[in-house]
Amino acid sequence: MKAIIMAAGYATRLYPLTENKAKPLLPIAGKPIIEYIIDKLEVFDAIDAIYVVTNQKFHRQFEEWAHVYSYKKPIEIINDGTLSNDDRLGAIGDMNFVIKQKKIDDDLIVVAGDNIFDFSLEALKQFSKNKNLVICAYNVGDIKLASRYGIVSVNQNAQVTSFVEKPAQPPSTLAALGIYLFKRGAVSLIKRYIDEGNNQDAPGFFVQWVYKVEDVYAYVFNGQWFDIGDLESYNHADAIYRSL
Repeated sequence: MKAIIMAAGYATRLYPLTENKAKPLLPIAGKPIIEYIIDKLEVFDAIDAIYVVTNQKFHRQFEEWAHVYSYKKPIEIINDGTLSNDDRLGAIGDMNFVIKQKKIDDDLIVVAGDNIFDFSLEALKQFSKNKNLVICAYNVGDIKLASRYGIVSVNQNAQVTSFVEKPAQPPSTLAALGIYLFKRGAVSLIKRYIDEGNNQDAPGFFVQWVYKVEDVYAYVFNGQWFDIGDLESYNHADAIYRSL
């Protein structure tokens, strides 16, 4: 199994904090966000490599971080070669970039590099055993807030029945978390999606497409989740973790 941590964004909404520092390397209670993510991935003992995909602007920062960060499994920093929001590959483009470059033919978990959450991924591991493609979801509990996320609907079997990216009028408050688990046979769907000329930016566009061609399931987490998208959310998460 392989893991990809998505860290190629430019986080302009977090300026000035991220003008010269990658968002996943920002400290929460003194610890970089990316290290919290790696801690959570430990329940997947089958992972034998972690790929952190970033951009030309922040590549050296991640290399320096990886040089001093001690971890029991290989971590490789992948540079997608982009320099700004104007030439970025997009989240789906970056997933495909890593899959092609590293010739990934294995189960795969993909995690957005700005996720902070206090729940274990053990339940996801168990839930996904007989499923080819699983997305993770969280009830944000507020319709206005839900309009900022990809919103998912599921049936009684937890199968995705609809998905809409950042809807003006959200049908529910069940939001995609930015955690995706692909079994080996489903990884090729990313290439198929791109080959068909679809939007390579937000992962939600891929989910909108893929649930119509493949059974997709949603695992709903409970606990605390912080989407570090702006200064307010960053400061809130930092304050909560400092109080623990």
